[in-house]
Parts: sequence; structure tokens; C-alpha cells
Amino acid sequence: MSEVTIFLKRADDLVWGPGMLFLLLGTGLYLTVRMRFLPLRNLGAALRCAASRETRGGGGGGKVSSLGALTTELAVTIGTGNIIGVATAMVLGGPGALFWMVATSLIGMATKLAESTLSVKYRGQNDRGEAAGGPMYTCVRRLGGRAGRILGTTFAFLAVLSALGMGNMTQSNSVADALWYAYGVPRAKTGLYLTLAVILVVLGGIGVIARVTRILVPGMGVLYLAGSLWVILTHLGNLPQALAGILTAAASPQAASGGLFGTVAVSAFSSLRWGVSRGIFSNEAGLGASGITSAAADTSDPVRQGYISMTGVFLDTAVMCSVTGLALACSGVLGLAETAQGRLQGTGLILAVFESSFPEGSGLFVSLCVTLFAFATIVGCAYQGERAFEFLMGGRTRYLLLFRFAYGLFAFLGCVFSLEAVWSFADICNGLMAIPNLICLLALSGEVCRDVRNYRLE
Repeated sequence: MSEVTIFLKRADDLVWGPGMLFLLLGTGLYLTVRMRFLPLRNLGAALRCAASRETRGGGGGGKVSSLGALTTELAVTIGTGNIIGVATAMVLGGPGALFWMVATSLIGMATKLAESTLSVKYRGQNDRGEAAGGPMYTCVRRLGGRAGRILGTTFAFLAVLSALGMGNMTQSNSVADALWYAYGVPRAKTGLYLTLAVILVVLGGIGVIARVTRILVPGMGVLYLAGSLWVILTHLGNLPQALAGILTAAASPQAASGGLFGTVAVSAFSSLRWGVSRGIFSNEAGLGASGITSAAADTSDPVRQGYISMTGVFLDTAVMCSVTGLALACSGVLGLAETAQGRLQGTGLILAVFESSFPEGSGLFVSLCVTLFAFATIVGCAYQGERAFEFLMGGRTRYLLLFRFAYGLFAFLGCVFSLEAVWSFADICNGLMAIPNLICLLALSGEVCRDVRNYRLE
């Protein structure tokens, strides 16, 4: 392990210490209670609202339909975090990490509702008259003053780094790994083709990105769910033991040792730490980046768009991550991870899971799913990153071409860098970006919770 990787890992552990976990979980729980549990109570109505015909209309003038905004958000969140992220969490944090991922999503819905509502409510415009919003605009336009400007600028700077790291490099790294493990394709070759594809899409801006994600997200989601459910069905006899082990390991990881899970050598805090960090990595609740995409929705109803955005947390983590985790637990492959001399982690571990149910087509299936998921996330995060970059440039768009080409270059770098370095860098950016966003949410919690309580979702 190189010195850079060791440094990043130590910084990652420092950022994601007890303080960060308390801030994220505490803010989500505080908002949930202050909203009188409306995010949970209105989940069914929010899902119906997201699927309604009204969400498909609108667009133009730098905006997209409410559905286009949601699918772009889902493209960002339903990515390799649902595949590789779950595998990483359950290796490093034990099977109990899956429980904390799902638990985090349930209270994270209130956080996502709040940040998306505020982002739509206080969005502004760039020099082309296009809608531009997100926590950086909320900080400046609502909090105001020097403190608001510092918080907004800090968030925007970290959002750019997060887009390059979490949204880009981790995804391209997973694609390169998948094609290398399955077919021996050189990582540099994958990086070259992926870079070209990314640049071609992101040059088209939010309109092209939204159209691409509206096609990719539903299809890839159904494909992956079908494959994961098939793994669970072919190991159905292991499901009760898997569920019991996940619940037991959440509080006492050592109690879940043996059987499907092998030797579990992690602490209860490690289970919580990796479950929360990978859950946040996957659904972005608390990071604030999804608010940037929500602000592009062609709507004059901030709370309604907030509810639509909130459904992404449920679909991403409570559904997609749960299915991945159960497939991993039922297959029994997790218990082999520590004996494979480092091979069975990340993409290699997921490949072994699907090989346990359909060995003939597992390489093609995993490669296809990882590639589609990752590509959708990369192009979705490009919009978030360029809006944050645009904010740093004073709302001027003439520098965006530079950002878009640099973004493509980082896709190449993600393919050739080590998995440990890339994921540690992404975790650090995520954790730091959450701080100014959560400060803003807590400062405006009275206003946004009042807006939610007074709103009737139909």
C-alpha cells in the first residue's frame, strides 16, 4: 500500500469518526421528529406523486421536468454504491453494516426532503438565465452575510471535489475493475473509451444528461433487481440465517461469526461507521448535492419537489442496497472474503456472488450492470459538479467547457488508480461536504419543517 493510500485512509478514518456519524444521524433524526414523521407517513403518497403524469411535463429554459430531475438524482445515487459500496461495507463493517445502511436511509429521507425543498425555494440563475440552485445558493440567498458566503463557497468547492471523486473516479474505477475481472480488458483502455463517452454526453448539458438518465435508470434498475432476486431465490434456504445474522451483527458483530459470514473481526462501531458512510455514499442524504439537481426541476412548488426527491433515498437504499446485501449474505461468498488474499472485495466479490447462481453469464451481467450504473452516475454528477464550479466562478458559464474536459480526464484517472485510494478520497470529500450543508439545514430547520408541516401532499 503506497504512502498516498495510507494517508488517505487515515484521513478517511478521521473524517468519518464519531462526530460525523452523530452530526448526520442526529440531524436526520431531529428533522424527522420536528416534521412530525411526515417523511415516513407520506412515503406512499410521495412515491405516487413521483410516478404521476404531472412529473413528466415541463422543461426548457435551463430546467427539466420533475421526473427528469428525479431520474438524474437517481442516476447519481443508484450507482456502484448499490453494488460495490454494499460489498465494501459488508466486508469492512461486517453483515450488520447493511442494517445501518437501511436505518440511515429511513431518517435520511427527512434530510433529503429539507435540503431539496430549500434548494428549489432559494435557487437563482446563471448568466444565461438558466435555473441554478443547491445548498450554496441557499446559504448565500437565505442565510446571507459573510457567514452565508463562506458556507456557500465552502460547500461549492467541496461539491466540485466530491463530483470528481465520489461521482466520477469511484464509478470509473468500478467499471475498469469489472471489465478487468471478467474479460481482462486493460484498465487504461477502459479509461480511454469511458472518458470519450463521458465528454460527449456532458457537453450537451442538463438536457442531454436528463434524457440519457431517463432511459438508463429504469432499465438498469429492473435488470439489476431481477438478477439479485434470482441469486436470493437460488439460495432461499439461507435467507432466514442471513436476515438473523444481519440483525444480530448490527449490535454485536462477533455474534454473527461463522456460517454464511465467516470470521467477523470488526467492532460494533466499525459496523455503524461503514454502514452509515456507505449508506450516505449511496443515497447522498445530508450531503446536499441532490439539491443541485432538484433546483433544475421545472416547478414552482418546492415542498412537492422535495418529496419527489426524497423518494430517491428509499428506492436507492431501502430497496436496491437491501437486495444487494441480501444476495451477498445468502450466497455465502461473504464468508470467503478473508481467505482470498484480497481478491474478493469490490467488483471481485460481487462477481463471485453472481457466479454462485449463474456461472455462465455472471461476468457479462456484472460488467453490464456496473458499467450502466457507473456511467449514469458519472454523467449525473457532472451536472452537480459543474453547477458548483459555476457558482465559484460567480455564475459565469464560459468556464464550463474547461470543467467538462477536466471531468472526463478524472474518469480516466479513476480507472488506473487503486480501489483503496479512490474510495478513501471519495469518502473524505463526502464527509467534508456534508458539514456546511448540515449547518445550513440546522440553521433553517424551523422554516423548512414549518413548510413541510403546513403542506398537504396529494
